[in-house]
Amino acid sequence: MYPPRSKRSVQKKKEKRIRKRRIWIINLVLIAAIGLVGIYYAVGMQEQQTDPVVKETAVNQEPVKEDDAKGGDPLHSPDPNNSEPDHTSDEDSSGSDEQATGNSDDKSDVSTPDAGGSETTGKADSGTKKPAGNATPSSTKENESAEARAAKPSDSAKDVTINFVGDIQFSGKVAELLDKNGYDYPFAKLGSLFKNDDLTIGNLETPVTLGGTDAVDKTYVYKSSPKALASMASAGFDAVNLANNHILDQGVEGLVDTLAYLKEYGIAHTGAGMNENEAYSAAYLERKGMKIALLGFSRVVPKASWKADGNRAGVAEAYDSTGAVKAIQEARQKADLVIVVAHWGEERVSTPNTDQTRLAHEFVDAGADLVVGGHPHVLQGVEYYKGKWIAYSTGNFIFSKSTTEETWKTAVFQANCSADAKCSMKVIPYEAGLGQAIPMLDEANKLLLEQMTQLSPGIRFDTNGVASPS
Repeated sequence: MYPPRSKRSVQKKKEKRIRKRRIWIINLVLIAAIGLVGIYYAVGMQEQQTDPVVKETAVNQEPVKEDDAKGGDPLHSPDPNNSEPDHTSDEDSSGSDEQATGNSDDKSDVSTPDAGGSETTGKADSGTKKPAGNATPSSTKENESAEARAAKPSDSAKDVTINFVGDIQFSGKVAELLDKNGYDYPFAKLGSLFKNDDLTIGNLETPVTLGGTDAVDKTYVYKSSPKALASMASAGFDAVNLANNHILDQGVEGLVDTLAYLKEYGIAHTGAGMNENEAYSAAYLERKGMKIALLGFSRVVPKASWKADGNRAGVAEAYDSTGAVKAIQEARQKADLVIVVAHWGEERVSTPNTDQTRLAHEFVDAGADLVVGGHPHVLQGVEYYKGKWIAYSTGNFIFSKSTTEETWKTAVFQANCSADAKCSMKVIPYEAGLGQAIPMLDEANKLLLEQMTQLSPGIRFDTNGVASPS
């Protein structure tokens, strides 16, 4: 028998109140959970943004523009009579480098390259790097010039530390040495220098391939093992310039293999590609919230067919700077910091020629924040131009050894850059031994820094290697 209607009504109301209470409790629990997740996410993002040891991975590749292909007059081969390479010592009969063709005194007119889209490769291992510390110590002079103070970025955990090194190849006698001592041998005495910075950049002056066909009509032809790139990545290298006069030593096949191996080992590249757009594209990398554009250009090209033109694979050349300037201007619109690596100058000459200084100034005027050069195989000085640093030649780094003693001197050029693209410049002296970079100590270190001051009009290097306008 059913209970009276009044009792059933009371019971239903009670059950309804219980259901409402349960619904409110569930809603409150959900709201609290959402709030906790939001707080956790916000705290995590704040910690990530303030963590000084974070090294972020490269940003995704931006699409290459297909409609920017351009033709024009071909590049004329440089005059082979303009320079003569130094003969190698008996330590390395495979060559100290360079073919006489490709001397930067050549002033041939070329077509105007057109910058395409941007190419980005990232580091496969996205492990963090800790900043190596501020490259610029506090001034000890009360009367330090305003220009010298402007050359020093703020001492901030947000600053990025970038190390640049010179020419690198693992061929010939170097390859024999590495087969004997292991492919980590070239970097064995660097310690954690390249692992503790934010970005390490070198000039890869060799194709990396197991195939390819030797280039004809060249005195020195290089070919390096993929094992070398694995060791470079392990040593801390993040990006390389390919705009030079050896990257096509094994033809287009060698270039294709090189690009594939660089991608495999997570090393970004610039300065060469499968067409003109790719060759002139910047590699974009992100460090500590700063977007960095890296571009590479060569004014040393053995023959016209090496020049990236339209859909033809090759290097980004700068005999005519129009294409390079356009690429820099485009990168300036997209990046917080723009870096140009240039291949230029005369072999074994310690003073920049007029083409180097002209191009360097054009690059800065177009928007470059740092310009770092190579190819002469010896050190050249630095310049502070319109608040931007130019290092004209970083010399050899991992290379064969010639009889010219000046080619045995090298350095790590270290820039420390703030979020507003103000950079300092520091030189860390090294010896470019046969297939290995060796730190310079004591008197040798002191003498090299004094030499760099002599090579750099208007610039002084202190005992720590820090450059400042004098």
